Order: sequence, then C-alpha cells, then structure tokens
Amino acid sequence: MIKKLFAALVLMAFIAPAWAHMCPSLMSDVDEALENEEKVSQLSEDELSQVRDLREQGEQHHSDGNHDQSVEALNKAKEILGV
Repeated sequence: MIKKLFAALVLMAFIAPAWAHMCPSLMSDVDEALENEEKVSQLSEDELSQVRDLREQGEQHHSDGNHDQSVEALNKAKEILGV
C-alpha cells in the first residue's frame, strides 16, 4: 500500500510541471488565432471580447499558479476561435 501511495506521489510530482508548461502553448495558440484576420473576421464583437478576456484570465491564472483554471480558460478561448 505504501509503495502505491509513493508511486502516486512521484507521478503527481512529474505531472504538475508538465501541466504548467501546457499553459504557454495554449496562450500561443490563442495568440496565433487572434493574429489570423480570417478567423477574427468570423467572430462577433462579443465573441472577440470574450476570447480576449479568456486569454487574459488564462495568463493571470498561469502566473498565479492556478494551471487547471488557466487551461480551462484558454481552451474555452480556443473553442470560440475554432482552433
């Protein structure tokens, strides 16, 4: 039982940094899509505003160490953008 618990703790120690490094990649995906005039032109003003807000929230959550929330916000932005 202790071996399984130890193995789980070691696994979590390796997963957390990998999850944190996912945020910059997602931010980059959103940024690239926002630079694509064709994608941006398909969005309403409300959608574009929501994407920008989600992008900002994602970066703030990442900076604060809340990587789950960062990934959630950035994936929502990507979904709106269609990427």
